Amino acid sequence: MLTKQVKATFKDAAKKLTGHKKRDYMALVASDYFEGSARKTETEMGWNRHSVQLGLNERRTGIVCVYNYGARGRHKSEENLPNLVSDIRSLVDAQVQADPKLKSSLLYSRISARAVREALIEEKGYENQQLPSRQTIGEILNRLGYSLKKTQKTTPLKKIPETDAIFSNVFRENQGADDNPESLRISIDSKAKVKIGNLSRGGKDRGLEAKQAEDHDTEWLAVLVPFGILNTETDQLSIYFGQSAETSDFIVDCLSAWWQDHQNDYSDLKELAIDLDGGSATRSDRTQWIKRMVEFAQTTGRKIRLIYYPPYHSKYNPIERCWAALENYWNGAILDSIEAAVQWASNMTWKGIKPIVHLVTTTYETGVKVLADALKPYKVFWQRSENLSKWDITIVPS
Repeated sequence: MLTKQVKATFKDAAKKLTGHKKRDYMALVASDYFEGSARKTETEMGWNRHSVQLGLNERRTGIVCVYNYGARGRHKSEENLPNLVSDIRSLVDAQVQADPKLKSSLLYSRISARAVREALIEEKGYENQQLPSRQTIGEILNRLGYSLKKTQKTTPLKKIPETDAIFSNVFRENQGADDNPESLRISIDSKAKVKIGNLSRGGKDRGLEAKQAEDHDTEWLAVLVPFGILNTETDQLSIYFGQSAETSDFIVDCLSAWWQDHQNDYSDLKELAIDLDGGSATRSDRTQWIKRMVEFAQTTGRKIRLIYYPPYHSKYNPIERCWAALENYWNGAILDSIEAAVQWASNMTWKGIKPIVHLVTTTYETGVKVLADALKPYKVFWQRSENLSKWDITIVPS
């Protein structure tokens, strides 16, 4: 028989162990002093006989049991319903607008948790008992970044008469492209030029001391022209940093490079739908843009759809939110070299995916125009919509 003092020593030692080590220790005591009996060990030492028996079995077989603590308790609804997050995003993103000044990556949603829950049932086919409560849906929206925020004064100052019709066309054509397995939709746009130097970007960065930048942004080493291509199917963002001017040639060269990198992934593709706005380099009446895009369609052998957003409303173009994310990521950094800007952009993420970043070294000439006679053969392939001739273009390769 063990004395009370010895039992107390054994118990104290067991308290300092956990998991398999504790069970192995209790099993060792049971084998040495209690004939390998879990019940006797429980009677004498007060240890749970099931734990002791498990330890004896582990010593006998050499197989160690590992508790899956992560599987215990209540799991988040996103884990129980794997498609819930993507379904919520698809519902809410149609109602989201980005800050057009690109000063933050905050999202503004005009849809409530109750409305999201109802839409999940009506549009996504969920059963009422499947879904969490309205309050939980609200928490999920907050976790995804769609929290309630004060309305920003970002309403466009101008609106042309065709705005509503253009928006209806954008929604209809985008939906059609997304539903068509032989079509791929991308979103393109340029960001404001980025000055390179020891300059403050007006942001904040975590550190023991504030970074020191020049007092006035009057001198810089270089200027970068960011151009982005967002694959709306995969959420893969590609960024091209030009070092010259934002011209039609620069943009089409970036599109051509992007297609060269990804064409093997879309061998069955017949149509490329492009969301864009009518900037100075991409206006549907710009002659060099018409010429280069027709050549691009002929090179790819694919039909090209140019789906323009209304003037003064380019903030709704999906890629605009990527620029907001980039600005939010590097706003506290000092971009004192081209390499620093490229590295910062390479390390940001959009929906958990790092962008593919390229540096373009070509120098582009501004003001390039195509004379009417030279442009005439290209216009055969440049087909305008009857109702929205400036904002809905189809380019056929042949």
